[in-house]
Amino acid sequence: MHLAWVELRGFRNHEHTDLRPLVEGLTVVVGPNGEGKTNLLEGMYVLYALGSPRASSNAALVREGDEAAYARGEFRTANGNVLVEVEIPVKGASRVKVDRSPVRRKRDLRRQVRAVLFGPFDLPIVIGDPSKRRAFLDEAVSALWPLKEGLFTAYDRVLRQRNRLLKEWDRPGMPAGIEAWDEELVQAGSALARARHEAVECLGPHAAAEFAHLAGYGVEVRYRPNVWDGDDLETAFSARIDERRADELARRTSLVGPHRDDLSLEVRELGARSAGSHGETWATALCLRVGLAAAVEHELGEPPVLLVDDPLSALDPGRRDRFLERLSGRAGQVFVSVADEADVPGQAQAVWDVRAGTVTPRRGAA
Repeated sequence: MHLAWVELRGFRNHEHTDLRPLVEGLTVVVGPNGEGKTNLLEGMYVLYALGSPRASSNAALVREGDEAAYARGEFRTANGNVLVEVEIPVKGASRVKVDRSPVRRKRDLRRQVRAVLFGPFDLPIVIGDPSKRRAFLDEAVSALWPLKEGLFTAYDRVLRQRNRLLKEWDRPGMPAGIEAWDEELVQAGSALARARHEAVECLGPHAAAEFAHLAGYGVEVRYRPNVWDGDDLETAFSARIDERRADELARRTSLVGPHRDDLSLEVRELGARSAGSHGETWATALCLRVGLAAAVEHELGEPPVLLVDDPLSALDPGRRDRFLERLSGRAGQVFVSVADEADVPGQAQAVWDVRAGTVTPRRGAA
């Protein structure tokens, strides 16, 4: 997976950035804080995700005074070239074309290209509430198997309908039709739980290996499903619903299913969320993302484009050196942003200076 070139117009503080050709190996994006390094990596990630973890609406991505932002780029994959063009209006939905043909579903693009992004916004995966970790689990499923994205919408639809039935029921006994929604919840929830379990089985060892290289000791990544049985999950799911029936009727909401899952992250046998230092929680979040990239490479047979924003700010000097050395040795393309010139490694294949949304390549890109 190789991003051959990228062009941004009206994206955040980038009036017009056009970088081509992009080299294989490690590219370092360097510049003071607030100059546009993160925005550049974010724009590159939009070519895969068609959205940003840093923005809840399109308006935040559009340069002030413009009506729309544009991101364009071409990926070279084992199955051929893929041209991606994204128009992001201030209001309304983004318009996406792949090889100049409109695309409506994200998975139609994601099954062709892959990218993984780390940034400071990932820290809540470790220290935030369980919903942040469930979101990461689903991102991992999407990155590994894009065609399984339908599992999320299927489960959410059933859960909303079942919760509505419970919420509106204000009489003795069980709501009419609840058994049918029980069965749908069991089927959709079991499929989602299995996908999450498989995703953790894939990425957990890679994240642990990255953490061990960085810190010298391990992190344990384990799926904590709300209900699980490796032999007969559907039967166990149904039994758990029966056990919680009275509680669900009293609280008028669904209490069993993947919407109550969690992800366990333990460093030195202690929960990273409550017992880890800031450096350890940062390293855990960082290694989860890099581990996901390694899992995608193992599953896909080629490395995804890896985008790493400001990874060094919470690492001590020894860990900084080991992490940059690790990135330098990775297959495929890696783009990493740093604020300090002293952190630019000699192994970098290209270095880009960023000032006020203007990118100036030093070497490796014209």
